[in-house]
Amino acid sequence: MPPRQRSYDWSDPRILAQAATEMDGIEFLKRIGTGDLPPPPAGQTTGIVPVEVGDGWARFELEPAEWHYNVIGSVHGGILSTLADTALGCAVHTKLPAGTGYTSLDLTIKFTRVATVDSGVLTCEGTVITIGRRTATAQARITDSSGRVIAHAVTTCLIIPSG
Repeated sequence: MPPRQRSYDWSDPRILAQAATEMDGIEFLKRIGTGDLPPPPAGQTTGIVPVEVGDGWARFELEPAEWHYNVIGSVHGGILSTLADTALGCAVHTKLPAGTGYTSLDLTIKFTRVATVDSGVLTCEGTVITIGRRTATAQARITDSSGRVIAHAVTTCLIIPSG
């Protein structure tokens, strides 16, 4: 049987880096969602897509595919962790002013159910729990198309002031 293949394109990441200095987090993420700004290269690579963002929360989706699989035939935990980290970080980003960065200090994820192509679209919503001058915490849940919890996660993000 011949190997399966996939290909994808991505935009210059400098476009997003520049835009992030010019608008607050919620506007920035909404403009990615509407297509006014290109999706990030990591989203193009993984298939993680933004659905909706609001003040202190962000929702992303992933349709599992064979190329997300680990050696035992299910979606790799690293892919699920990336989905959670994306929703968590972007939830924090919605609370930040223009030019302010962030990075994950930690990510704790608990896997509660296997995910496969039969799981349907996976949805992850991240929500900010606390935000201060230097750190923020957030939580998220990944659910399958039936609403069953696949995983839940928490993070602490370091807030990086502009300048």
